[in-house]
Amino acid sequence: MAPAIRAGEGREPLPQDHPSAGRRLSTLVRHLLPSSPRRTAAAEAATTTLESSPTMASQVSSVFAGIAQAPEDPILGVTVAYNKDPNPAKINLGVGAYRTEEGKPLVLNVVRRAEQMLINDPSRVKEYLPIVGLAEFNKLSAKLIFGADSPAIKENRVVTVQCLSGTGSLRVGGEFLARHYHERTICIPATTWGNHPKVFGLAGLTVRSYRYYDPATRGLDFKGLVEDLSSAPVGSIVLLHACAHNPTGVDPTIDQWEQIRQLMRSKSMLPFFDSAYQGFASGSLDKDAESVRMFVADGGELLMAQSYAKNMGLYGERVGALSVVCGSADVAVRVESQLKLVIRPMYSSPPLHGPSIVATILKDSEMYNEWTVELKAMADRIISMRQQLFDALKSRGTPGDWSHILKQIGMFTFTGLSSEQVAFMRQEYHIYMTSDGRISMAGLSTKTVPILADAIHAAVTQLK
Repeated sequence: MAPAIRAGEGREPLPQDHPSAGRRLSTLVRHLLPSSPRRTAAAEAATTTLESSPTMASQVSSVFAGIAQAPEDPILGVTVAYNKDPNPAKINLGVGAYRTEEGKPLVLNVVRRAEQMLINDPSRVKEYLPIVGLAEFNKLSAKLIFGADSPAIKENRVVTVQCLSGTGSLRVGGEFLARHYHERTICIPATTWGNHPKVFGLAGLTVRSYRYYDPATRGLDFKGLVEDLSSAPVGSIVLLHACAHNPTGVDPTIDQWEQIRQLMRSKSMLPFFDSAYQGFASGSLDKDAESVRMFVADGGELLMAQSYAKNMGLYGERVGALSVVCGSADVAVRVESQLKLVIRPMYSSPPLHGPSIVATILKDSEMYNEWTVELKAMADRIISMRQQLFDALKSRGTPGDWSHILKQIGMFTFTGLSSEQVAFMRQEYHIYMTSDGRISMAGLSTKTVPILADAIHAAVTQLK
């Protein structure tokens, strides 16, 4: 047996000392094979073979060689195309993120304050959170969406788990329902966020659609909605946008919400709310939660997916929550146990930083009030952009009725432009939006509204 080599004695040159991979292998072979003439010859032969042969990677075709190039995501792909455009006057209205009047991303002042407080706290550690996430965050999130005086919360019928923003909340909820709910059909609006059918389909649910948007009026097809839900299977899961419907910006009225509630309860349907814009739509946290609270008030069960990406600007922090309103407290306990079994093999436990920011703000009355002021300022700027765009189109005499820009609510406007008109505006004006004509009102500014109005006017008049 060769004697052991102590640290620092007889060290062969490190890999970085050898430009040739072959010489590195030769050194390894000499170390491993005993020093005999016969063995040395074998070693030299092995070394020669290794030095003269091409690498295995170049000899074997990749096991992934047959994989096709995937298409760009229809929403995120807009930003990819925008980034490749060298034109300095380009405008990106595809991204679903708030921008300032100067076109810059915004970090709320109250968020910066909360982060600084967390950084300055020497007692904070970086330990794993429990599977269900930060308990304080979960409690405050349920209170925010359902109301401080919610009977469901008081009766301990609500279980809330922290998830990876809204998308993660929908996926966890979908997989939970696929395992434990008797009806595996989920009805989603025919016009909805592009990720919804993918999230629920991959979760194991059967996705079917119900009519929602009416292209003729650029408003709600309430008659079609009622007809489709009436013919859906009893007990179906129904996805509902809590407010600021994405991508149309079209919401039911309170009276229509009540009719939807009565219809769904009469058919024992299970509501699954997606709330991505609470407070961001109207500027009022309570107003934007009215539809949800109507369903909770009747004592029935439902699921709720929340996101803090828009209303706190925590896009990259991926902060969200899934709440299940159950029929009783003991059922809620069992539901939580099964949600843990969904989450554990998926991502084990959620991140710590983002929910800590949210909890810091929500539990402090002064910071909470500061947040509501900043939140309303964002909502008001978006509403102002709607009015400015409408006025600009009206002043140009652009053909058509553009009142839907004012009637729709939230981050997005469904313009009604055709895919050909969208392509024309990208080519001629370097304005980027999704092919269905959805634009992010938060991406507009006083400076860019006239440019967009000119582009829309040209598209509408030149491409009938």
